[in-house]
Amino acid sequence: MSIAKAVRADIRKLPKGKPFTTAPFQKHGTRGTVNRTLSRLAGAGEIQRLAHGVFVRPKTSRFVGNVLPDIHEVVEAIALKNGETVQIHGAEAARRFGLSTQVPMAPVFHTNASTRTVRVAGVTVRLVHTSSRRRLQLAGEPAGAALAALWYLGKNNVNPETVATIATALGPAEFEKLRSAAMPAWMAQALDGGARETNHG
Repeated sequence: MSIAKAVRADIRKLPKGKPFTTAPFQKHGTRGTVNRTLSRLAGAGEIQRLAHGVFVRPKTSRFVGNVLPDIHEVVEAIALKNGETVQIHGAEAARRFGLSTQVPMAPVFHTNASTRTVRVAGVTVRLVHTSSRRRLQLAGEPAGAALAALWYLGKNNVNPETVATIATALGPAEFEKLRSAAMPAWMAQALDGGARETNHG
């Protein structure tokens, strides 16, 4: 079987709308040959390039046409490809939990790699370096997003109602995972107080 046929056969097994990188196809040939094959498939419309080295099998809806993956999914695929860790920015995390109405002008993520911008399906995404391991804990998990939201809101804006909202959204298991993370004393005290209120309620 030719490299192109082998790559195409593997791609057809992948779910539509789920980002994938070039890594799984390297077994079929050199990086250059695989990349050229993927570029041809993208040109033919069989796959769509989302970012450098990240593609997707197009998923269509009769209501909106082409359905692109969530940017967070694409950024996680980029991180996996590069061997880096990325965490949702606190402003976006707070918005998702309903704790803030502020909408970031452009998607921003924290990373343990270099600060840079990448284009994801035509959208400019900013990756900001952080050397703080605590801010990258539980990356990609609901508890990690909650942690990012708490860092963003800060000590003076976290109250029992904030904790209750997060606890309800996470559920007991994820909330306990959040409480077990390394964090400043003020954050731990706020979560401990929320846990007591939840248990008594």
